[in-house]
Amino acid sequence: MNRPVRLGVNVLASGRHDAAWKTLPDAATLSTDIDAFIRIAKVAERGLIDALFLADGPGGLVEESFTRPWRALDPVTLLSALSQQTDHIGLVATTSTIFGHPYVVARQIASLDHISKGRAAWNIITSQTPVALDAYGLDKGFSQDERYQRAKEFAQIVTGLWDSVPQDAVVASGDVFVDESRLRPIDVQGQHFRARGSLSATVPPQGRPVIFQAGQSEDSKAFGARYADALFTGQRTIQGGQKFFADVKALARANGRDPSQLLVMPGLFPILGSTEAEAQQRKADLDAGLDIAFLHGELARHFGLTPDDIPLDRVLPFDLIDRAEPNVPIASRWPRAQILSEARPANWTARQAALSNIIGGHRMVVGTPEQVADDILNWIDGDAADGFNLNIDVQTSGLEDIVDHLIPILQKRGRFRTRYQGRTLRDHLGLDQYVDPRDVATRRTGTKD
Repeated sequence: MNRPVRLGVNVLASGRHDAAWKTLPDAATLSTDIDAFIRIAKVAERGLIDALFLADGPGGLVEESFTRPWRALDPVTLLSALSQQTDHIGLVATTSTIFGHPYVVARQIASLDHISKGRAAWNIITSQTPVALDAYGLDKGFSQDERYQRAKEFAQIVTGLWDSVPQDAVVASGDVFVDESRLRPIDVQGQHFRARGSLSATVPPQGRPVIFQAGQSEDSKAFGARYADALFTGQRTIQGGQKFFADVKALARANGRDPSQLLVMPGLFPILGSTEAEAQQRKADLDAGLDIAFLHGELARHFGLTPDDIPLDRVLPFDLIDRAEPNVPIASRWPRAQILSEARPANWTARQAALSNIIGGHRMVVGTPEQVADDILNWIDGDAADGFNLNIDVQTSGLEDIVDHLIPILQKRGRFRTRYQGRTLRDHLGLDQYVDPRDVATRRTGTKD
């Protein structure tokens, strides 16, 4: 049986193309315009999309904010507001496991799940930037091992707190409102985080909110296969996607999990037109608004070279790029590999590479709705993905193109829902309702804790 397509939308008020804001009125207020986000949410829900995904990074203004609308609003606060303007679509909030304390996150995400009646998800990130370190008053960052140890302790506390107040502990009888004997308080004394006690909210409607995790390193894959329900990743070739897919499914199985309960959802940046030429023209019109000199410099930096080494309208000098690999900054190693995975087989020029979404990083597909549908199904049927997190070129016109033209094709092929069939995000994604193992044991023995 063919697997259904899972689709999320990566939400930016202007759209993901870095020049999208230049085509929109009142761009200066977009980052904090609740009405703009409501419009996006309503279009996405009309298209029966699984979830709205709000990326985020801790800290103040980041580099992108100086050249385009940025992620200004707190994701949990924004999604709480959107939950009251929608009925079905999932709501994915990104928070860090490096900064802050897990109790705060546990309460925020549990509250969102209650407020939305079971549509919340937590997207875990472990990244650190100089802006974030400055904002949190830290003089230096954490090593790779420290970051993932912190993440494990953070997730242990959050999930433990979600389980700590079963609904049947709220007896509301006689003089007793909460039966303390039925609570499941935690006592975690980690190297990086400590927490004791119970959450202030009962177990969320989904049992546990859905957990997403973003990344593609070996540590990230191992962490996600243990804790996450779905993985966001950047994969530019189907071969790379297939390897990632196989790796994490095997890791899930090694953790005693059903691999079908760990979804893989790479980012995808579709640009649609009624013909391929029209789609290419839409991209070219948007690309004309980009700062090509800046992108040229970024591309050179990813390669450990200077812009003079890679003239814009000449085929990339792959031999030189290979020799320069020792000069590549650590943060550029993954983008470099991804860019070259597409550029080398296609013999791209530097200009083509620079205009391939090197800032956002995700694979672009430019074509008709039929061509994009074929591409999506090729990846899913080729075991490279369970679905995709869509990056929209311009909001809301690009999303409307997907809802009105791409999704109907997937529906006609029997691969995408024609109505929401459940209330919760777990229902949408085909994930089992989470049941605390202690409740399973109780049901088997017929006894209380």
